[in-house]
Amino acid sequence: MLDFLKRKKTTTVDNTPTTSKSVFSHLKQGLSKTRQFFAQGIGHLFLGKTVVDAALIEALEEFLISADVGVETTEKIIHDLSKRLKQNECADPVKLLLALKEDLNQLLINCQQPLILETEMSPAVILLVGVNGAGKTTTIGKLAKKLQAQGKKVMLAAGDTFRAAAIEQLKIWGERNNVPVVMQQMGSDSASVIFDALQMAQSKGFDVLIADTAGRLHTQDSLMEELKKVVRVIRKLDKTAPHEILLVLDASIGQNALIQAKKFHEALGVTGITLTKLDGTAKGGIIFNIANTLNIPIRFVGVGEGIDDLDSFDSALFVEALFATESQ
Repeated sequence: MLDFLKRKKTTTVDNTPTTSKSVFSHLKQGLSKTRQFFAQGIGHLFLGKTVVDAALIEALEEFLISADVGVETTEKIIHDLSKRLKQNECADPVKLLLALKEDLNQLLINCQQPLILETEMSPAVILLVGVNGAGKTTTIGKLAKKLQAQGKKVMLAAGDTFRAAAIEQLKIWGERNNVPVVMQQMGSDSASVIFDALQMAQSKGFDVLIADTAGRLHTQDSLMEELKKVVRVIRKLDKTAPHEILLVLDASIGQNALIQAKKFHEALGVTGITLTKLDGTAKGGIIFNIANTLNIPIRFVGVGEGIDDLDSFDSALFVEALFATESQ
């Protein structure tokens, strides 16, 4: 038995913000573009309506599809709303809106699972994957800050060796958070970098190793094979690693995010999703399609560029923020 073997430890990565109210305000602000799209769309549909009829339900269906909720997911929602209408449960627009919010929350609630790292050997290993530009490296910096706030000793691994800028960016995040970054020169073998980082983290008693990987298109089979190699190599040191394969998706690309998620999940068995750039898009409705189609835990949502702009996912707060008025 290796001398750094420790008894099982559990780490739960929760929100750094202190109250639900502060998280809600943060989400509301971050979701402003998607919220405006929903508010204007729903408001236009309901304008002058005092009763709910089949025509309004049909118009709502078209709106949800346009909001990137997805055809199949929208059909599921509309089927339930139509059933409720027949049972006279949402006969007026106010009740219809409440029913819609309930259905949207129900789609997300099963994916509301915090990141819990259970390990017998230290450190817990989080492997971040995704395409170029999704925000992996920035997410690493934010996640490191969250873990540090919980008193965890964190190390970073610059496994994106294809871009010099990625190595430099991770180095900057390490300096900002005052955490060590294991790196090699550009073009080095990614699996080797992460292997070396894990060896070092084990020997020096770190709690968490967060490893970056090169951004790659989900259609590039050879690059997906390299990710599989990373997993095989680090399992030589810890057969249970990585303890989280966190897929970072850019919310602003809409339905393409779902396609990416499917491909990465098929290749690697993604254990969690972080949805980024929600602050810069009106396409936040994609989160409902991802949840309904894949049922993969949504760990975090990114709602800004700041180091604290990464919130642990809460389905009820997300839906409430999506429909919040300016005065709320």
